Amino acid sequence: MAEAVALYPIQGGTPTALAMQVKNLMDEKGMTITELARTINYSRPALSQYLNGKYPSDPTEIEEAIMNFITSHGGEVAATSERIAAAPMVKPAFIESRDATAIIGACQSCQAYTGLGIVVGKSGFGKTHTLKYYARQPKVAYIECDDTMGQRDLVKAIEKALGLPISYGTIWERVNGIREFFNVNQGYLLIIDEADKLVSKYSQKKMEILRAIFDQSDVGMIIAGEPKLEAQIKGYISRFANRVDFYVALKGLSANEVRGYLSSFNFEEEAIQEMIARATNPKNGCFRLLDRTLNNILRIMSMRSPDPSGGAPSITTDMIAKASNMMML
Repeated sequence: MAEAVALYPIQGGTPTALAMQVKNLMDEKGMTITELARTINYSRPALSQYLNGKYPSDPTEIEEAIMNFITSHGGEVAATSERIAAAPMVKPAFIESRDATAIIGACQSCQAYTGLGIVVGKSGFGKTHTLKYYARQPKVAYIECDDTMGQRDLVKAIEKALGLPISYGTIWERVNGIREFFNVNQGYLLIIDEADKLVSKYSQKKMEILRAIFDQSDVGMIIAGEPKLEAQIKGYISRFANRVDFYVALKGLSANEVRGYLSSFNFEEEAIQEMIARATNPKNGCFRLLDRTLNNILRIMSMRSPDPSGGAPSITTDMIAKASNMMML
């Protein structure tokens, strides 16, 4: 009688806790899947299968090799057989990245202590998304500026954000009305987003309006914009610069933060590395590119037939390439 052969089911492509642990360690060390395979003396395809929860053979030996790698780097090994439950494919409403945490911390401090904060970051780093998220809090007024704004437009936008009746008096009278509102209704935070669009080498009058409101009101204020905002304030509005209590310069997403944002989706390891590159590369990587790519991936997946096995469909580099073709990069 033929000897029975043990089969090890793939279990719907769900990775083990050990696989997730070594993926995080790879990100910390800046190590590719090829380098890890060489280090633990396993083939790259076999390692890729294990990391993606698709290893068809007895995993004992490869798990032992991975555990040795983790412990050699000072880590404590997770349970090898425990599988991460498949999560619904839903994007997080908000990602608590280091940048988001820093922005919210500055907002809270400025609101609590009537301070002035400056937030600068490249376009697409999630600055506006985080500021709008914080603006849901009580006593927070948010306005987003643009290049066409005049002084009256800025004052009108602040009045509207505060729920004040639109006045037709002079700018001085209307600014006084705003100051009076903040002095009577203490504990407010005023967020001015895209503030770099208010400054030029020819005029700083709109920023002077904000300085006058801050100086003569019991209100906290956050001024946010692209990195050039810092130089603009230092170069043209020194009276603003020397009032700054809190300063935040955004750094962008880390590899682990990208993994966390995508944790509800079944990405193959090569695909997750591509998404990490899109979010973190210094030339044009940002949260916006990551999010746009994921949106298009979800559109592609929605047009495909469901997996008969009921498992979460794998997201591959080929799918990312198709998603990219839908965008202007």
